[in-house]
Amino acid sequence: MEIRILRYFLAIAREENMTKAAQRLHISQPSLSKEIKKLEEELGHELFIRTNKSMHLNDEGMLLRKRAEDIIAMVDKTAEEFSQLDSITGGEIHIGCAESYLIKHLARSIKEFKAQYPNFIFHIFSGDTEPVAERLDRGLLDLALIVEPPNLTKYNYLPVPGSDRWGVVVRQGSPLAEKQQISFEDLYGQPLFCSEQSIINDFPRWCGENIDKLNFAGTFNLSYNGSVFVKEGLGCLLTFEHLIDTSAGSGLVFRPITPALETKMYIIWKKYQVFSPIAELFVKKLKNDYSA
Repeated sequence: MEIRILRYFLAIAREENMTKAAQRLHISQPSLSKEIKKLEEELGHELFIRTNKSMHLNDEGMLLRKRAEDIIAMVDKTAEEFSQLDSITGGEIHIGCAESYLIKHLARSIKEFKAQYPNFIFHIFSGDTEPVAERLDRGLLDLALIVEPPNLTKYNYLPVPGSDRWGVVVRQGSPLAEKQQISFEDLYGQPLFCSEQSIINDFPRWCGENIDKLNFAGTFNLSYNGSVFVKEGLGCLLTFEHLIDTSAGSGLVFRPITPALETKMYIIWKKYQVFSPIAELFVKKLKNDYSA
């Protein structure tokens, strides 16, 4: 199975049309059709549901698409790393980030680093700890910033300065907005939103077994999306301070929960990981920045 053929397959999957994919790839339609037919014969399965005007992935095609995207991403990342071996004037690095105001420290480090290496390019993937760590384990990321203690058997880590404070985002004018702090009793019976990760890892630290008494009406990976639901009157969002615009005129307010609940952030990378030259220099900078 050639990398080139996997790129052909992904082009068809995106375009859902053989002719359009061939035009994008700058090859003839009959040649592309022949290559995909050979791929299906090699795998022993058809990959598309074909109609007169379109091609849609079947179940086997969906499986291959996920695998092919990972393979191509890894191949491209490896090519990037080798292209950087002869020069460290720049290069690319891939970083996974949880939602947190504390990534301001990462942004400051990147700004200073780019002043020294102007050809340095960064790629940020956002998500909860599980998808970020999964991409790190598969080699698709160089570093990850997570908001839970790292697995020390798998990762090296640096603690990020500061911590995130938990609170509730509610609509202006609501009874909860009149309070300066929000207690567990205040939340009882309220429809609540937050991430699944936080329900499992953070709020048991705050209210223990009483967490079963909270009414989690929905979950969000991104706090912004949750805040839209708050504006529409669907409930209250449990999130970190500073993530949501609660300025005058926003229609929303943030109130910290009591007793206070805070979460630390960590930069992690795989043990025994071999970095590209530019990534190695960047990690060295982070160590200097965060150990000061």
